[in-house]
Amino acid sequence: MTKTARIISALLLFTALATPTISCAQQPASAEKKPKVGDNTYEMLNLFGDVFERVRENYVEEVPDKKLVESALNGMLTALDPHSGYLDEASFDDMKVQTKGEFGGLGIEVTMENGLVKVVSPIDETPAAKAGIKAGDFVIKIGPDDVMGMTLSDAVGKMKGKIGTPITLTIVRQDKPEPFEVKLVRDTIKVKAVRYRMQGDDVGYIRITSFNEQVEENLGKAIKDLKEKNKNLKGFVLDLRNNPGGLLDQAIAVSDTFLEKGEIVSTRGRRAEETKRVNATPGDMIDHMPLVVLINEGSASASEIVAGALQDHHRGILMGTKSFGKGSVQTIISLPGNGAMRLTTARYYTPSGRSIQAEGIKPDIEVKPAKIEEVVDKLAKFMPKEADLKGALKNDTLQKAIDEQQKKLDKDKGTPGAEEEADAADYQLQRANDLIRGIARYVSNDENSSGEVKQVEETKASNDNAKDEKASEDKTPDNVKPPQSMEK
Repeated sequence: MTKTARIISALLLFTALATPTISCAQQPASAEKKPKVGDNTYEMLNLFGDVFERVRENYVEEVPDKKLVESALNGMLTALDPHSGYLDEASFDDMKVQTKGEFGGLGIEVTMENGLVKVVSPIDETPAAKAGIKAGDFVIKIGPDDVMGMTLSDAVGKMKGKIGTPITLTIVRQDKPEPFEVKLVRDTIKVKAVRYRMQGDDVGYIRITSFNEQVEENLGKAIKDLKEKNKNLKGFVLDLRNNPGGLLDQAIAVSDTFLEKGEIVSTRGRRAEETKRVNATPGDMIDHMPLVVLINEGSASASEIVAGALQDHHRGILMGTKSFGKGSVQTIISLPGNGAMRLTTARYYTPSGRSIQAEGIKPDIEVKPAKIEEVVDKLAKFMPKEADLKGALKNDTLQKAIDEQQKKLDKDKGTPGAEEEADAADYQLQRANDLIRGIARYVSNDENSSGEVKQVEETKASNDNAKDEKASEDKTPDNVKPPQSMEK
């Protein structure tokens, strides 16, 4: 290929790269505001043409032109930031399936860091979650292949495969001295984005595992069901732990579920006119009941938008550990016939104007994961109690308390399920339940106290009026006789 031909090829490539930005996902900038193409740009495109041709002619193995071009596109995008990238047609189809809540694979959300695949979070009830893979783990091998040198798309592609086929991942974990292998079996991943149940008989628990297209609808159903079936509700726990994010509009909808007014989130692009602000609409679905939001290092992107909005408006108390820290927005731009590109087009800011990019959201109350164990006091059994003392008075309400406890046990009779056992061992969740009950008790006591104060004030006012009337009677002059009756 001659130099002139290479330049023409490079220009055609440049046109192919520039044209698809005009799409439904993103409005094109006006012509006068487009960056100018300088002579140096054409020189660099000419360089690309040189390299492309030399690879085609001299690489040790023949490589399809399509693979070379797609790799070049992906390299350009991934060099910008960890979240931009090129999606071929198959990857684009997979992405569309994921946003609908069903896809094939291991059930693991990942990103690229220092050339390795980093686990953002495993998705509940998937092979990855069941195998014990945790947020923060690094995947260094997929089967026999080293991850170093792979693109994120390549790594994800290798983890996907036919349902029922086995795969082995080699994992590095911070608290483990050596890498270890995890064997998994690929499965169809059906994500239940919203799960809910009661904690005892007074706290509603709602977990959002990812922000797909069904979240807004399913969250509304969950809240309605919990409120209708449990009249003793004191508040809600919203669990966003290990939620890797998802669709921006769903994060806005979830925030709006609990907020009645004010800004939810703002996004700011490269140009001032691209700034957008989204405000809440009237209506709080949980009727201003106490709300605790659980977050951790696996809570990313859309999860952080919700957590930030509720924290800034003081609508919910954030509990757990600091979140992941992804403060950018990606736009999927379709390239007809050639897949799509995922491009970071904006940063997002919480209602107070703060960016959490690379910082994360700090919880209001930090509660790290912990395991509660009973401490056995060997001397406790030798310490006397009131009931052991000679001549101690009997408790006249003890039998009544025993009877009430027995009734409760009879009502709850049965073997606890896996969820109940997991909840009991979840230290962060139990602290959230305690906080909800504490707030509800405080509010209840405060209302009762206000009622008692009001009653005392009314009684005092009534007594004061009676005293005033009596004093007025006592001041009646002696020469003023009371009116006589008409009867004789």
